[in-house]
Amino acid sequence: MIDPHDAQAVQAWRKLERARLLAARTALAADYRAAQTRAIAAELDRRVASRTGTIVSVYWPIRGEPDLRPWMHAACERGLRIALPVAVALRQPLQFREWRPGAPMARGLWNIPHPADGPEVVPDVLLAPVVGFDAANYRLGYGGGFFDRTLAKLGGAPFVLGVGYPEAAIPTVHPQPHDIAMHAIVTGK
Repeated sequence: MIDPHDAQAVQAWRKLERARLLAARTALAADYRAAQTRAIAAELDRRVASRTGTIVSVYWPIRGEPDLRPWMHAACERGLRIALPVAVALRQPLQFREWRPGAPMARGLWNIPHPADGPEVVPDVLLAPVVGFDAANYRLGYGGGFFDRTLAKLGGAPFVLGVGYPEAAIPTVHPQPHDIAMHAIVTGK
């Protein structure tokens, strides 16, 4: 047990929990991850309105995250606009650029692909990958604070869905004052 008001203890606990959850996620069988991702995509189809022009920020999958690239293609065909986050600098909010199939891509921080050019857009719906999550919809991410800074900057404007596997559920992430809860978490269950 840790004191949730002791920021240093929470930070140390999160680092250990993040490592444990990432190891567990990468150990999941590829066919299981694929089946869970199909279930997540079906749930996104139910939750994300298919109004033409709606901008949905997805993410480029890394480290065993659900791979929503096929969903991105299908969503574009239905008239949704897809954006990808662009990390421009450490300790700064993310920017978003529109993505389309075949768009020229560049590699940003941590070598993560993003649209090479285009104007910044503001998403209506933001999908945030989770390393862990709790029943209050708080997300444990990679620890850089990008999504919390971004959500604070956007002021609650987008509808935010955490995305991850059911195994990422933990009793609490020990939310801190800067943490922002997701509206909901979408898993394969």
